[in-house]
Amino acid sequence: MSQRSPRTRPTPPRPAADAPCPCGRPETYGGCCARLHSGTAPAATAEQLMRSRYSAFAVGDRDYLLRSWHPRTRPSELDLDARTEWVRLEILSTTEGTPFHNEGTVSFRAVYRENGREGQLVENSRFLRHDGAWVYLDALPD
Repeated sequence: MSQRSPRTRPTPPRPAADAPCPCGRPETYGGCCARLHSGTAPAATAEQLMRSRYSAFAVGDRDYLLRSWHPRTRPSELDLDARTEWVRLEILSTTEGTPFHNEGTVSFRAVYRENGREGQLVENSRFLRHDGAWVYLDALPD
């Protein structure tokens, strides 16, 4: 029997298709990020990819996170912290990143809870098109 690192959480069950989407859009998970996670729909914009990646962190979808990461900056593996519960995503601003662009940025605030305490991650993420699909490249320095 293998042991898991205490920081690695088992993959939680996916939300029901009719549950609210973790990304915060007023759509169901099935009508929003689940389509991207399953590969049945691509992200049309950098913001949509950002939202789907946040949702992937919230539902523990390591495979999607790695698939949607640019190969130049993608880690070889990804461990998700068992103590982190992703609570809310706020998009602060975007630049470019539309269906007509090849790059874009999304500035966001992700609120999380760890050991009963709330915290936040604020980042300005850079996205590029790779083989025609939006992918996360990296975080821009402050």
